[in-house]
Amino acid sequence: MATARLNGIEIDYEATGRGRTVLLSHGYSATRRMWDGQHRALGERYRVISWSLRGHGRTESPADPAQYSADLTVADMRALLEHLGVARAVVGGLSLGGYVSLAFALTHPALVEALVVCDSGPGYRSDEARAAWNARAHERAAELEARGPAALGDRSREMREAMGEHRSAQGLAHAARGMLAQQGSRVIDGLPAIRVPTLIVVGDQDQPFLAPSEYMAKKIPGARLEVIAGAGHAANLDQPEAFNRVLLGFLDSLPPVT
Repeated sequence: MATARLNGIEIDYEATGRGRTVLLSHGYSATRRMWDGQHRALGERYRVISWSLRGHGRTESPADPAQYSADLTVADMRALLEHLGVARAVVGGLSLGGYVSLAFALTHPALVEALVVCDSGPGYRSDEARAAWNARAHERAAELEARGPAALGDRSREMREAMGEHRSAQGLAHAARGMLAQQGSRVIDGLPAIRVPTLIVVGDQDQPFLAPSEYMAKKIPGARLEVIAGAGHAANLDQPEAFNRVLLGFLDSLPPVT
C-alpha cells in the first residue's frame, strides 16, 4: 500500500513488478484490492498499478459533491502515472473502471499503449437510456445514504468484498451521482477513434454487459473480444485462471516497448 497527494486528494494505490506498466481501475463501490490477483499473476513480467478511485476504499472522500466526476477521475489517472514516472501504459479496468479507461484513452491517446476493458460498456447515445442509467445511480446513492455500507451487501461480489475497505458511505454516494452517472455520449461516439490494441473481456453470465462488449469490439478498430465461461460481472474474481490467461496472452502479444 502507498499513498500520494494528487489533484488535492490523498490517493491509495499499489505498484508492483517490473516491465511494461499496466494501470488497472476498479468498478463502482469496489476498491483497488479487486486486482490483487493480477498483481500476483502479472508481477514477474509487468509493472502493475492499481488504485482506489475518489470516494472508494482508503482514497480520500471529498465532502464537496462537485469533486466527483469522470473528468476528475481521468485527471487522477494521469496524475498517478506522472507521479510514478510512467510515460505510457496499458490502461484498463472493470465496469466503471473500464468506462473511465475508455475516457482516458480518448482524452490522452499519447499516454496509452493498449486498452483492456472488462465487464463494461461505453455509455449511451440515447438520452432516454442514459437517463434511466443515471436514475439507477441516484437510487444507489440514496440507498447508501440511508443504509450506509450495508447497502453493498446484496450487490455483486466485488462490492461485497470491498465493504470493509471503504471509509465513507457518503463518499460512495457522491461517486454514484458524480462518477457512475454519465454526461453525454462522448465515449461511445469516440470508439472508432481508438487506435491502440484493445482487449474486451466479459463474463458469459454478465448479461447486462454482453451486448455492450460485443458493440465495443465491433466499433473499436481491431479490438479482440474474449468471453470468460462461468464468470459474472467480476470476471477476474469469478474465473481468475481463465482471466489471467487471456490477459497475459494479450499483453505478451503487444510490440516490445521501445
